[in-house]
Amino acid sequence: MLLWLGDWLAQYHSGFGVVNYLTLRAIFGVITALGVSLLLGPLVIRKLREYQIGQAIREVGPKSHLSKAGTPTMGGVLILLSIAVSTLLWGDLENRFVWVVLLVTIVFGAIGWVDDYRKVVEKNSRGLPGRWKYFWQSVFALVAAFYLYYTAQTPEETQFVVPFIKDVMPQLGVMFIVLTYFVVVGSSNAVNLTDGLDGLAIMPTVMVGGALGLCAYLAGNVNFANYLHIPYIHGAGEVAVFCGAIVGAGIGFLWFNTYPAQVFMGDVGSLALGAALGIVAVIIRQEVVLFIMGGIFVAETVSVILQVASFKTTGKRIFRMAPLHHHFELKGWPEPRVIVRFWIITIILVLFGLATLKIR
Repeated sequence: MLLWLGDWLAQYHSGFGVVNYLTLRAIFGVITALGVSLLLGPLVIRKLREYQIGQAIREVGPKSHLSKAGTPTMGGVLILLSIAVSTLLWGDLENRFVWVVLLVTIVFGAIGWVDDYRKVVEKNSRGLPGRWKYFWQSVFALVAAFYLYYTAQTPEETQFVVPFIKDVMPQLGVMFIVLTYFVVVGSSNAVNLTDGLDGLAIMPTVMVGGALGLCAYLAGNVNFANYLHIPYIHGAGEVAVFCGAIVGAGIGFLWFNTYPAQVFMGDVGSLALGAALGIVAVIIRQEVVLFIMGGIFVAETVSVILQVASFKTTGKRIFRMAPLHHHFELKGWPEPRVIVRFWIITIILVLFGLATLKIR
């Protein structure tokens, strides 16, 4: 929106042309989302308390979590609002990638909102039944996948990129749709599983989102893309503004979500943010890099899969409790220790993921 305004005002004063600089708009995207989140955060928390939208704690979970019962949840609406406002203000609204990432984020947030609403307002412990949650995730992921596939303008947009190897970029063809589906749905549920401790999911999301924003900027610049031997995706640079909004909104939310949390994001936030990371990675052709940088999300998901498989086949549990962060809690780690150590691991994985851009 401000890009259009800047272009119009530039005819009267050349200084307004500065809004055409992508890096500047990405930075202001961070600042705007952060400002909106910090400004509206107290209001959102107060309204959630007024409507008694409080977190229900499972009795089978760690006993230390019982004291969190009643903490306002569905705070993810604050994150989504901050991301949407910032992206609409600073993004190029004529860019198809901007609308894809924004709409995928919102619709996955809507799925999470229905689930949260049923749990905390209607007091239905099941929330949105798993089969329906997965069904709607699948529908919207496939819609995005088909759209990206049939609107692809160059072969690079549907290639599979293998880190560390610059000459191996096979054309996926229709398998691009399948890959996109699994990346978006898988990433969405992985972040959802990780969101179990105060600030545990949001900070890795911020770090991974920021790193993907850098990758988007590089992929959208023909000179950098050629130098780094990564696919050049025309228009993908604009996704950096969206990623900047994720960073700003996430940091702003962390202000209220840090231990001990004043608010939880709920499924409305975790499902949306996971889908956002997944669709960004697909657009810039860095699905494997997302897998590396989001290693914490992967580990949390794998721990649940292994736990369920082991219990059903042998009757024994591998971990004291899944997802993985609960295992360490039951081993005696204080909650802040689990959180910060998972953050540290994410920092290392993000740096390793970024290193793959050059080591080819």
